[in-house]
Amino acid sequence: MNSPEQPLPAFDEVLLCTPHTTAEQVGLFLRRCLIPCGGGAKIYTMLYAEELSYEVSCRAEELFQQLQRYSSSYRLVILCDCEREHSYIPSAFSHYKVHMTPQRPRAEIQQYLQHHYRVAQPSGSAASVFKDNMCVGIVASKRAGVGK
Repeated sequence: MNSPEQPLPAFDEVLLCTPHTTAEQVGLFLRRCLIPCGGGAKIYTMLYAEELSYEVSCRAEELFQQLQRYSSSYRLVILCDCEREHSYIPSAFSHYKVHMTPQRPRAEIQQYLQHHYRVAQPSGSAASVFKDNMCVGIVASKRAGVGK
C-alpha cells in the first residue's frame, strides 16, 4: 500500500480458511508460498487460520517445516482471531508472532481500496448499486434476517 498503483493481492496469494478447508488446499497454498519459482515478491496470506481442523492444522505445520528449507525469503502472513489464539495454528507459529496495528491512517487505507474497487465505466453493472460505483460493498444490519 505504498502507492495507489500497487495491486491488491491476487487470488493465488490468499487462502481464506474455514473448518472445511482441506489439507490439500493448505498444502497447495504453502507450496506456492515456500517453493521459489520466480513469481516475484508476492505476499501470501492465510486468513482465519484458527478455523482449520486439528488434523489439517497438524499436516500444515508438518508441511511448513518440510518446505521451509527450500527458501528463507518467503513472505507469509497468517491472520488469526486474537480470541482464538490458543488453537493449533496460532500456537504452532507463536514464535513468529507480531502484533500489528495499521501503519496508515484509516482515510488513506479507504482511499487505496476505493482506487482499486471503483468501476471506471458502470454500464448496467451491479457496481452501480454501491456508493461511488464501487464493485464491492458491505451490507450490515443489527437485526438478523432482514433481507440482506
